[in-house]
Amino acid sequence: MRVSTTFSALVAATVFSATTQAADWQAVATSGGERVEIDKARIVRTAPGKTTAWTRLTLGREVADAGGSYSAVQAMNRYDCEGKRFATVRRVYMKANHMVREESISAPKEMSVSAGSVDERLLSEACRLRTVGEAQQVAEIAAKAAAPGKPGVMHADMLAAAETPVAHTMPVADAPKPDTTTETRSAAERPHFIDLPKIDKSQVEDPYAGAKPPETKTPPAKAEAKKPEAKPEAKPMARVPAASAPSSVMSRHERERQLATSGLLRPSVVRRNAEDALLERKNIQWGYEGEGSPANWAKLRPDFGLCASGHRQSPIDVRDGIKVDLEPIAIDYKRSQFRIVDTGHDIQVNVGDGSTIAVMGRRYQLQQLHFHRPAEERINGKSFDMGIHFVHRDEEGKLAIIAVLLERGSEQPLIQTLWNNLPLEVDQEVSPSLAIDLNDLLPKDRSYYTYMGSLTTPPCSEDVLWMVFKQPVQISAEQVTIFSRLYKNNARPVQPSNNRLIKENR
Repeated sequence: MRVSTTFSALVAATVFSATTQAADWQAVATSGGERVEIDKARIVRTAPGKTTAWTRLTLGREVADAGGSYSAVQAMNRYDCEGKRFATVRRVYMKANHMVREESISAPKEMSVSAGSVDERLLSEACRLRTVGEAQQVAEIAAKAAAPGKPGVMHADMLAAAETPVAHTMPVADAPKPDTTTETRSAAERPHFIDLPKIDKSQVEDPYAGAKPPETKTPPAKAEAKKPEAKPEAKPMARVPAASAPSSVMSRHERERQLATSGLLRPSVVRRNAEDALLERKNIQWGYEGEGSPANWAKLRPDFGLCASGHRQSPIDVRDGIKVDLEPIAIDYKRSQFRIVDTGHDIQVNVGDGSTIAVMGRRYQLQQLHFHRPAEERINGKSFDMGIHFVHRDEEGKLAIIAVLLERGSEQPLIQTLWNNLPLEVDQEVSPSLAIDLNDLLPKDRSYYTYMGSLTTPPCSEDVLWMVFKQPVQISAEQVTIFSRLYKNNARPVQPSNNRLIKENR
C-alpha cells in the first residue's frame, strides 16, 4: 500500500516539527566518543523513491564557535533511494537538549553514497519501506501535533526538502584545519570534519520495540512466494548489536523487504556488509595488504570515509595536462640535522625549522619527507621504482606536497646517508650528529605538474596542492633493494582523476 504524496507531505511537515520528546534516535555508528544516529520517528517518504529523515552527530564534547558552543548537530537529509544520493537541507546545532542555532543550506549539493560507507547505512534505513501500521503511527503523530495547544504544522521544512538539492559535511571539531595524520605524522592533529555515516542494508530494527505490529493486508500467496528468498537475511548484520527479535517480528521484517522498492537484498550484499562490520569491530590498522589494505581503508574507521567517497583523491596517473607558463617553485631548503624513523608505514625524515617553499602566493614550511615503493604517481601510465614526498604546511594549515620520482641508475649519495642511519626497529628514532642538504634530492630541472588532490594515506583528506617534478632522480638498484627489505610495497593505487585540471610547464 502506498501513502499518497499529499498525505506524506502533510505528515512529514508535522513530524519534522515535532518536539524532541517524540524522537526515536537509533545508533548507526560510533567511534572515539562520537555517535551517528537516525531518528526513526522522523523518516518520511515524500514521493516514490524519495525519503526525508533526520540524523544526528553527537560529539561527546562541546565545540565553541562564533554561533555558540554545541555538543551535537542534527541534519535533515533528503534521500534519493533509487539513485543512491542524498542532500542536507537543514542543520540544527544542539547543546544538551537546547537548540543553539538553526541554519538552512544556502548552496546545497547532492552527494553520491559510496558502497560500504556509513552514508549507505543511513540511506538504507531511511529508504526502508514503512508498513501500513507504521504509516498509521505517523498519521497519529501528525494528528496529535495538530491538536489544540500543540505546535502547528510547519510546511516550510518539507518544501525545502522537496525542492532544494543539498550539501552534507558536518563540522565536528574546533576548527576546519585539514588533518595530516600520516603524511605529516602528527598524531595530535585529528580530522576536523566527518562525513555523515551510512547504513548497512542488512540492518533490521524493530520499530515497535517488541510490541505486536498492526496487521498488514499483504496478499498471502505473494508473501509466501517471497519468503524463501528473504530467509538468508533473517539474521541482523548491524554494526550496532541488537537484541534477538521473536519469529513473528522477523516474519514482518521479511514482508517489509518484499515490498521495498529497492527489492530484496542479494546474499552477496549481505555478506559484504557483514564483512565490513567485522573489519571495524576487529579494530584493524590500515596498511597496504591484507584486511587493512587500501581497498578497505574507508571501512576501518568512520573518519576514513573520504578514502572511498572523495572526488579529488591522490595519487593519480598524471596525463592530459594543459601546458602553461607555471611559476617556478621558490625552494629554500636549509642545511639541517635530521631525525629518521621507521613509522611502520614508511621511512620518514624530520628536519629542523627554516626550510620553506613559496608558490602561488603562499609560503609553506617543510614538515617532513618520506619514501614510497613504487612511486605512487604515474606519468602518462609510466611507473617509477620509488618516490619521495616532501610535505609542507602553511600558517593556515593548508598542505602542499612535492613529489620526486626515483628511477634506477647511479647511486644517490644523500639517500645512502639516510640508509646508513636506518633505525633497527619500528618507531625507533635515530638522530645522527651530521647535517644534510635536502636540495641534493631534487632534480636539476624543476619543471613540474600540478593538481589538487589528497593525502595518499588515511584519512585521505583533500584540498592538498600537489607538485610532481617531471625529471626523475636516479637511485641505485642496491638502494631500492635495501628499502624493499623493509617495505616491498607501500604505495596506494592510483585514483580516478575525475576530470581534474592538471597543469604542466610547457
